[in-house]
Amino acid sequence: MRHKEPDSCGFGAALLAIGGKWKVSLLWELHLRPHRFAELRRLLPGISEKVLTQQLRQMEADGLIARHAYDEVPPRVEYSITPLGLSLNDAVTAMADWGQQHEAWKARRKTAPAHGHDVAAR
Repeated sequence: MRHKEPDSCGFGAALLAIGGKWKVSLLWELHLRPHRFAELRRLLPGISEKVLTQQLRQMEADGLIARHAYDEVPPRVEYSITPLGLSLNDAVTAMADWGQQHEAWKARRKTAPAHGHDVAAR
């Protein structure tokens, strides 16, 4: 009998690709249009230059974004989403929709009178 690896379904790999506080926000911004580094920094208040650089490098290594360096003076670099990144953005959007539904469910549950049992626990 062959034992499956713990992440044979691929979910863990997806979580690694979007792990970190800023990757989902970067995916969102880049799906709208390409951005320069300074633009991304302005769009994501609170991110440090170091962390932005790290996250962009990781996402580029994972094939989620592309870095385009233009041979101009002054130098210009833009980041854009790849088709693989777009497909992950679709999955993240579905997760965000689920998250909103879950938050609404929790809010309804918090305000509903207690009945002594939890239907969701069945």
